[in-house]
Order: sequence, then C-alpha cells, then structure tokens
Amino acid sequence: MIRTRVGYTGGTTPDPTYHRLGDHTETVQIDFDPRVISYEALLRLFWAEHDPTSSSGSRQYMAAVFYHGDVQRRAAEESKARLAERLGKPIRTQILPAARFTRAEGYHQKYYLRHERAVMREFAALYPTEEAFVDSTAAARANGYAGGYGAPGDREADLPRLGLSADAQRRLRQP
Repeated sequence: MIRTRVGYTGGTTPDPTYHRLGDHTETVQIDFDPRVISYEALLRLFWAEHDPTSSSGSRQYMAAVFYHGDVQRRAAEESKARLAERLGKPIRTQILPAARFTRAEGYHQKYYLRHERAVMREFAALYPTEEAFVDSTAAARANGYAGGYGAPGDREADLPRLGLSADAQRRLRQP
C-alpha cells in the first residue's frame, strides 16, 4: 500500500462528517502500486476480511467495493461471482462506482496507530501536519502493523525503513 485514508463516499450530503453523515458510507480509500500488489489481490484481501453474505443493516456501514473504471468493475464483479459460487450463498456486498470521497476527521485516521502514543510522538515530529501524517506511506504501514496486520517477514523488512526509533519499532512488533 502506498497510503490509506478513511472517509465517506457514495452519498449526496454535501461535506459529510461523522456526525452529519447523511446517506454516505464509511469507507477506506487505498492508493496502491499495481506493480507491487494487483487490484485482484486487494479484492481477495477485502473478501477475506468480512462476511460478504451478511447484511450491514445501514448505509453507514454498508459493505461495498467502490470501483474506478470498467477494468476494476469487471474484476470486482468477477471476484464476487467466484465467491458466491464457492460459498453457495448470495453475496450482499455491493459493487458500486466510486463517487466523491470526503476524508473523515483527523481523529478517525490511522486508528490503530493513534493508540500507540510513543510512536505517535515520533510521527508528529516526522509529519508536522495532519494531512502529511495521513498521506504518509510510513504511517499507513505502521497503522497496519499496530493493528496486527501484515506478514511478519514484511514487517521485519519494513520497520527499519519507516524512520522510527528502535523503541517505536519494538512497539510495532508486539501483537
């Protein structure tokens, strides 16, 4: 991943916020390098991380893939069809065109990382503005590691490159 941001999309409410979401859906925006990870691989991760057969119960928490263009739409629809065939159940996750994305408030960004106060102090020194922090590849990766995601080998190779102290790296190695 190059970077991730959480926010709101798919609705008509102008300038949504967490407390004035309207008809938007909470979502994550992912910037990725297709030479490193394919869109299809991201779809496999997405399908594995939630129950695509359950109903979300609300627009706010709706499970959806928001695609950009026909190539992504076809890939998402094909992966959904393969999953439905494999599970033998209808898939309730929706495949929808990407719409305007509005970033969520700062305190929603990099959720897992924000609970690591010592590591956050280091990131504050590295990225003095909220926007720079949220857009940082290092913060996106550290957030994943803080949440327990990422292969151990990738984590070990990646942590020394994030610009963090040995203590911060140690904290991000802990489950």
